[in-house]
Amino acid sequence: MSKPRILVAREIFPEVIARLEKHFEVEYNSADEAWSPAQLIAHLQGKSGVFTTGSNRIDAEVLKACPELKICANMAVGYNNFDIGAMTAAGVLATNTPDVLTETTADFGFALLMAAARRMTESEHYLRAGKWTKWSFDMFAGSDIHGSTLGILGMGRIGQGIARRGALGFGMKVIYHNRSRLDASLEAECKASYVSKKELLETADHLVLVLPYSPESHHAIGAAELAMMKPTATLVNIARGGIVDDAALARALRHKQIAAAGIDVFEGEPSVHPDLLTVPNVVLTPHIASATVPTRLAMANLAADNLIEFFSGRTPPSPVNPAVLAGR
Repeated sequence: MSKPRILVAREIFPEVIARLEKHFEVEYNSADEAWSPAQLIAHLQGKSGVFTTGSNRIDAEVLKACPELKICANMAVGYNNFDIGAMTAAGVLATNTPDVLTETTADFGFALLMAAARRMTESEHYLRAGKWTKWSFDMFAGSDIHGSTLGILGMGRIGQGIARRGALGFGMKVIYHNRSRLDASLEAECKASYVSKKELLETADHLVLVLPYSPESHHAIGAAELAMMKPTATLVNIARGGIVDDAALARALRHKQIAAAGIDVFEGEPSVHPDLLTVPNVVLTPHIASATVPTRLAMANLAADNLIEFFSGRTPPSPVNPAVLAGR
């Protein structure tokens, strides 16, 4: 019996490829080329499964051109590169990689918050440029983390991880806003209080965005929301590009409407809005919040698990549109 044919659309760990090759006939983008939609469609011909990353868009056009496709396994917790409605209608399963990156991403979110609030990038550039010639009392004076108010917009697993770090590690007062309120026991565990979005924006000293991207959350932080924040506040986005209006953020930073920002995700990435590159009070990183070797390997293996379990006739560990499985 021949093995199912799958495509691995970006470069991943060699040991994960070796594992997949035990179960599948694998075509592998080992050159890690950034394929156009037409190129992706060409490589998907005859494939019944695909291992994707966030850079691989699966939409109605791709699905129509690839009728043999049955599953798309995303190596990411987010899946805004998938048109879930179109995939469900076509009977194509979508999977993601939740849980395995929670703590690593929360670590990075907190690191980005601290780097922005304490002006680390600004001060390093100053030092490297040879401008540090004397001490002064206000040189790169930033904001305290300990004892301040931490605001979290989006209180899923990663948001809860951020909350625990803030409350237990730094004695911060934690407030949050979410589509639905956490149950009382989970709020107590995170030492977090539910507030309206308005109160969150107006009260937080440091605001961290951890909500999923959707049409409803597009530009959830724009000019109006930034104007509601404290002029001493820090904004951190480790969620998805498009949740923040990057042009509005650059203006707010330039005019000191807020003090600083730390941004790991961008609208239209890997392109970055040029105005963000010209303001000093922002820390910019290239979508690396989950980038530790153990976590990325765990993500790749979970994506592989989803493919292996699906083609073995079992339920994959992390389906996004499980209704597809009912029709198998």
